[in-house]
Amino acid sequence: MISLTPRDVLPEDGTAGTLVGRVWLPQAGGPAVAAVRVDGVFDVTARFPTVSALCEEADPAAALRGTLGERIGDFETILANTPPDARDATKPHLLAPVDLQVLKAAGVTFAISMLERVIEERARGNPSSADAIRKEVVRLVGDDLSKLKPGSEQAMRLKQVLIDQNAWSQYLEVGIGPDAEVFTKAPTLSSVGTGMDAGLHPKSTWNNPEPEVVLVVSGAGKIVGAALGNDVNLRDFEGRSALLLSKAKDNNASCAIGPLLRLFDQTFALDDVRKMDVGLTVTGTDGFVLEGHSSISKISRDPTDLVAQTIGPVHQYPDGFALFLGTMFAPVKDRDAKGEGFTHKRDDIVTIAAPQLGKLVNRMRGSNECEPWTFGVGALMKNLAQRKVL
Repeated sequence: MISLTPRDVLPEDGTAGTLVGRVWLPQAGGPAVAAVRVDGVFDVTARFPTVSALCEEADPAAALRGTLGERIGDFETILANTPPDARDATKPHLLAPVDLQVLKAAGVTFAISMLERVIEERARGNPSSADAIRKEVVRLVGDDLSKLKPGSEQAMRLKQVLIDQNAWSQYLEVGIGPDAEVFTKAPTLSSVGTGMDAGLHPKSTWNNPEPEVVLVVSGAGKIVGAALGNDVNLRDFEGRSALLLSKAKDNNASCAIGPLLRLFDQTFALDDVRKMDVGLTVTGTDGFVLEGHSSISKISRDPTDLVAQTIGPVHQYPDGFALFLGTMFAPVKDRDAKGEGFTHKRDDIVTIAAPQLGKLVNRMRGSNECEPWTFGVGALMKNLAQRKVL
């Protein structure tokens, strides 16, 4: 069971930034948009019915600071009531900090993760084959493509060399080609927050966490803030066929975002995201510990480029979107058999951390064991109308 305190999840500077959360209010039968401040958690739903509506403000951070709201309680108590095993259903608990935003993800945005995707493809989802194939791929491509600009003449020359050697891959296409891979990660409102269980498809035998920064973008394409995310991935499903991407990525509770949304203000900006290191720790009940990190400074495509490739004249998102930026983390540490690398086990605790965004902590369970997702867009609209905040 997860047990969390504010020190476990808040940014290193505490509540100095402009922090937004969502809190389930049992008495209202629905969620509140909440400002997390030094003196407590405040319901601002009367002013901003959704986080999406807040993000459409000209200056979301200033708008939130200018709204007092109604105090729900202290953050420590609400956080402690969030893990499902310890939850009192009559009291408030945290949710993921986004709502109507479409949940998007960019893939193959780091050279090292690109190589691991090529390995998955060639291994056909079989982890026991991965080690030998990894050595062959590195021999052909090298292990440092961080200075290669996607879509550049140099990248296109490399592409031709690989084609000539029958070593080209669809993952190399989106990794070094002109067009980024951007896909829909999960349905709107389906993400889980910190302290909650995150889901793995029960038929998966090779899977891993993906520690990422998640940008929150308005309907006008303006990046307004960021959170942490776990783009849970099934390496066996995607490795068998890229056409199984939706099954590899989108399962109950397989999209975790949190702990809070930090809006851009005088304490936090996009340049801070560009320099951010995201840490990962996986702790198993078997005593296994896996540690890793992802450095946004090594991303192949700038965050603004990924946003521009997601929204514009060819696609609009009126309620905004949350965009996972991808990860350079690729777990190769053996957990059980030599050469088979890492895969999750039931009850693994995954902690994704960055100093300015805090910690996203989740327990891994089968998607069929996690809390079912039952509160969708229709239920949200009905609830907000009943509370007369629409």
